[in-house]
Amino acid sequence: MDQYLNAYEAATGKIAPPEAVQLKPLFKRMAAGVLLPPKGQQAVDLGFTAHTFNDRHENPQLYDYYQWVTTQMMTAPIHELSAKLIGMAFTSTNVIKSALPQPVTLNPWQIDQLTDEHIIAKQAVVIENNGIFIWLAHRHPTWPLINQSGNDFNEPYVRMIQRLEQAGVALTYLGDLDSTGIRIAAQFFSILKHTTAEQLLAIQTPQQVVEWLSLYGKISPSRTRAVTLEPAPFQDEANTIHVLERFVEQEQLIGDYEQLIGNWLQ
Repeated sequence: MDQYLNAYEAATGKIAPPEAVQLKPLFKRMAAGVLLPPKGQQAVDLGFTAHTFNDRHENPQLYDYYQWVTTQMMTAPIHELSAKLIGMAFTSTNVIKSALPQPVTLNPWQIDQLTDEHIIAKQAVVIENNGIFIWLAHRHPTWPLINQSGNDFNEPYVRMIQRLEQAGVALTYLGDLDSTGIRIAAQFFSILKHTTAEQLLAIQTPQQVVEWLSLYGKISPSRTRAVTLEPAPFQDEANTIHVLERFVEQEQLIGDYEQLIGNWLQ
């Protein structure tokens, strides 16, 4: 048994769950100071769901073990990319001209004063998940990416998306493949003025969704509930998720994303 399991059980009197042994390589990398992706990516890379290390409800025993080891056993700061971008007006990388390091976050006053000469991207990928956005930005620092930030459809963000459309920037969207994720994608489409559903789903097509669910899908009736959406391509994807009762998180698709986004940008 490894040192972390021994120390946890001796200090707390609790028995760690069987899957705790899967965290040993992660803790080894933490202790070595290796730069890690955001927590959601860490969890999925180990075979868990994305919220395992952030939300105790996902797996209470494993969450308690992870929290104890990271707070009690790690003597140096953990070197990981943060996904804490919630609350910003508009965050993107390689979309807006700036002398500042990317990603760049614009406030409402900057958005209102934006002109076409500030927009340097001809196309951009909208990423639902904060952690996926920052991980892809780290791995591909020249890619034009836009952070959608889940349900955060604040007014300045909507104005900025519509401003990019007006300037001729082609947009495509990638999000979680569960009922909520497809609903968010459809909500994002509803704010657009010049983009078709087929253009927005150029990578995350209904056919591609079927393939991803078949290859990577995890069973969950609660995350695959029936929803009613418009237009048809979003409903098709939601129906597939509901019928198969399977979901896929964005963290599971990093490898596919890197190939497909690269192809789309070319």
